[in-house]
Parts: sequence; C-alpha cells; structure tokens
Amino acid sequence: MPEIEARLAALEAKIDEVAKITKRLYTVFLWTGVITVAAFVIPLVLFAFALPSMISGLSAYTGALSGL
Repeated sequence: MPEIEARLAALEAKIDEVAKITKRLYTVFLWTGVITVAAFVIPLVLFAFALPSMISGLSAYTGALSGL
C-alpha cells in the first residue's frame, strides 16, 4: 500500500505542474491574441477616419490641376 500512495502523490505533483504550465500558456495565448487584434483593429479604425481627409485632399489637388 505505501508504494501505491507514493505513486499517487507523485502523480498528483505532476498533475499540479501540468496545471501550472497550462495556466501560463493560456495567459500567453490570451495576450498574444489581444495584441494581435489590437495591432490589426487600431490601424484599421485610424485608416477609416483618415481616408475621407485623404480623399478630399486628393480631390482638391486634382481640381487645382484641372484648373490649369
């Protein structure tokens, strides 16, 4: 019986270690996803606000050229 209890204790220690590693990997993957989404969405939103001003500036430039 003591042999089985020792093996059970060793297995519980290994399971606890795997649980710690899994939790750490979860946080790494979570932050990787958050940073990836932020790196894609923030420039997309900024471009959506900047696009109208770029179009109006381009229109003014082409309008000035056509007046020559």
